[in-house]
Amino acid sequence: MTRVTAAKDRRTAAAESRRLFRIGLARAFGGAIIFSLPIFMTMEMWYLGFTMDRVRLALMLAAGVPLLVGLSHYIGFEDTFDWREDLIDAFVAYAVGFAAAGTVLLCFGVIGPDMTADEIVGKVALQALAGAIGALLAQNQFGQSVNDAEPPGQRVKGYFAELFIMAVGATFLAFNVAPTEEMIVISFQMTVWQTLALVLLSLLMMHGFVYALRFQGQEEHRPEDAPGWSLFLRYTIAGYAVCLVMSLYVLWSFGRLDGMGVQSAVMAAMVLCFPASVGAAAARLIL
Repeated sequence: MTRVTAAKDRRTAAAESRRLFRIGLARAFGGAIIFSLPIFMTMEMWYLGFTMDRVRLALMLAAGVPLLVGLSHYIGFEDTFDWREDLIDAFVAYAVGFAAAGTVLLCFGVIGPDMTADEIVGKVALQALAGAIGALLAQNQFGQSVNDAEPPGQRVKGYFAELFIMAVGATFLAFNVAPTEEMIVISFQMTVWQTLALVLLSLLMMHGFVYALRFQGQEEHRPEDAPGWSLFLRYTIAGYAVCLVMSLYVLWSFGRLDGMGVQSAVMAAMVLCFPASVGAAAARLIL
């Protein structure tokens, strides 16, 4: 009788595990669409999917793997316990991102049977990374952790974890606007003084969102007994540097820096760094 009961318990546990996994996948698919819909509906992204250098596209997809692994470790759509599970979740998130992008672009008529395989794959793959990030963010925003003692997002502890989360937020928001022509137009029409003012505004917004303004959850991000200047240097300045690097990389990947001089490229990155810094600050509060 004990063996029968044990076997029944194992079947029940296995069925519950499969049910939770299906719920997690459905939540991930919904998150991929919700978080990435502006990108899915951006014409410049459709065009880049056809014209973007394939080496840069492959590098972007490859660079997305460690980003997704880290995101899975901190706030994945299911609880994980070692890097192997995080790696599996990262590829599952990529699969969900590809599925979401393909489904939406097919419904929009952006891809179709009259196109070449290279064009279809390029358009879907370019948007898959944003969809994969959205899939993993879905647990933090819409789900509950299996382990009630450690709800989603509570594992984001430590200095480098904070910087990583800022990099994710910066990348995601930069991804939304970097393909547009306006980023380059704005950088060309701004003066040096306006650029410096934009940098100052970005720093103030990054610091104010987390430490100065009384947004919900800000207390969790303020180390005890840390002076204001130390927080500004270690988090805000360092976070802005992370945003700037991510902005440069995204612009380079999309070919926006091709043919530019160093000064023009840096100014374009500083323009993109403005929304990226907002994304970084928001990520620290939300995640």
